[in-house]
Amino acid sequence: MIRSLLLALVVLPLSLSGQGMAADTATFASFDGTRIYYEIKGQGKPVVLIHGFISNMESWKRAALYNDLPGKGFKVILVDLRGNGRSARPHTSEAFENDAEARDVVMLADKLGLKKYSVVGYSRGSIIASRVVLLDKRVDAVVLGGMGSDFTNPQWPRRLNIYKALSGEPVPEFDALIQRIKNDPKLDQQCLAYMQKNQPATTAAELAGIGKPVLVICGDKDEDNGSSKSLSEMIPKSDYVRVPGVHNDTARSEDFSKEVVKFLAKVP
Repeated sequence: MIRSLLLALVVLPLSLSGQGMAADTATFASFDGTRIYYEIKGQGKPVVLIHGFISNMESWKRAALYNDLPGKGFKVILVDLRGNGRSARPHTSEAFENDAEARDVVMLADKLGLKKYSVVGYSRGSIIASRVVLLDKRVDAVVLGGMGSDFTNPQWPRRLNIYKALSGEPVPEFDALIQRIKNDPKLDQQCLAYMQKNQPATTAAELAGIGKPVLVICGDKDEDNGSSKSLSEMIPKSDYVRVPGVHNDTARSEDFSKEVVKFLAKVP
């Protein structure tokens, strides 16, 4: 009964553009009742932007793409993945299992009544985007930004070591990362640990079967997550582009935006 009521009351407006905001904002109750925060800017073909790790939707607002897409006839949908930003922060491992983050995005598309939409991920957002396109046939194109092929390994050492560090085990390689998290009250270390623990691995076979237009785009000095070229080679007929930049700044650049807009504009 309680679950039914939660699902029925899925959209609760928080503030609207008429009140000085640049975008319409709201929350909805996802499949397990976790409240997910989102914003919408512009009119046109919907594009969901998915942020990376230790981040939230605000990172996209510092990117050229955020303003360029509405100017080219796209509706931008930003979402704070669970455990981040203004979305709820469940402190159970189960809340992040079984593609929970990707299912939140799919359910958001349900609540907005989207008949089709594109997805743009960056860094860890690309890992989630790769799951969204596999879970939802309405996705007509996907951009995997700032990501290499390492995430296809379920036992990716970097992921496992970050999880250990976030869980309190000594991993000197990530001491600076843990200190940064501890010093930032906007970050939730427990949620971040569960994200790494339950992070999905999309296999090479799954990537090969996507069958939708895919753009793999990465900074020319970015090998943080393995080879982006190898990732592109796993996806038949994917477009592959390198633009100037390192991992932490590429998504904000005009070059990144130009390539993404050009790619999405070709999708019917």
